[in-house]
Amino acid sequence: MLDFLVTRKPHEVSLREALSWSAFYIAIPVAFGVWVWQAHGSTTGVEYYTGYLVEKSLSVDNLFIFLLLLTAFAVPRELQQRVLLIGVAGALILRGIFIALGAQLIASFSWAFLLFGAILLVTAVKVIRDALAHRDHTVDVANLRSVAFLRRFWPVVDDYHGTRMTVLDKGRRALTPMALVIAAILVTDIVFAIDSVPAVYGITEDPYLVFATNAFALLGLRALYFVIEGALAALVYLGHGLGVILAFIGVKLVLHWAHGVWPQVPEIPTLASLGVIVAVLAVTVIASLRASRREARMPSSPANADHSEVG
Repeated sequence: MLDFLVTRKPHEVSLREALSWSAFYIAIPVAFGVWVWQAHGSTTGVEYYTGYLVEKSLSVDNLFIFLLLLTAFAVPRELQQRVLLIGVAGALILRGIFIALGAQLIASFSWAFLLFGAILLVTAVKVIRDALAHRDHTVDVANLRSVAFLRRFWPVVDDYHGTRMTVLDKGRRALTPMALVIAAILVTDIVFAIDSVPAVYGITEDPYLVFATNAFALLGLRALYFVIEGALAALVYLGHGLGVILAFIGVKLVLHWAHGVWPQVPEIPTLASLGVIVAVLAVTVIASLRASRREARMPSSPANADHSEVG
């Protein structure tokens, strides 16, 4: 609600404003974690911070997709934070639903952890394959299913009309590009919810902590986007790192299920999980920055020069 009040008047976000809000949205979950640690003990505190770190890492991948969509739809700078905020609100609602369903599954079926682990392992394989293949991540708006679906039922005007999603055009109610980009972002929210909710259930089985870590990770995305949008392209190994993290948590979930069936099967402690996740993220960031600096120092070939000139 605070973010909607802040963004009620569309404007271009300055770096100083984005940094201030990002600091605010990082300080809140950190302080909340201190209270969780003191009120509920170190085990719950470690679970909370580990879950938050996992969700924050996955939210950066969210930002990369948001960047692609905002670029593909040519969203004006002054409207971008409103699109991001609606995407965050949609993600909160969807993840709340998925978390409730996940809690019910865990309470009713012992194999729910095996299902969650399988989802994460399949996702990890896909993420790593895409990262190793260096696939082109440009978005063709015309090929998006959400856009094709909406165009089938409503006419669409070419220009943005502020934050309005519909306008009267030639006597008919028509959609604006704002409606199309929001629909596309909400569809991606569903995909990310399928991945992120099982991931944090691999850290803690407490539905409240699962939602809290998701909410805290999502709430700062609007501001964080404008802080790191220029740096996202430099995180060349982000997919590799996230794939490893998802695979690790998937294995952790499978072992947790197996331990319930065969007690002799070992489990991975939450503190060890935190160490692995921090190590993977550190290696990912350091390797990405070194690769970006190495590429920046390489002399440009004539082909590269021509390509950049066209760009």
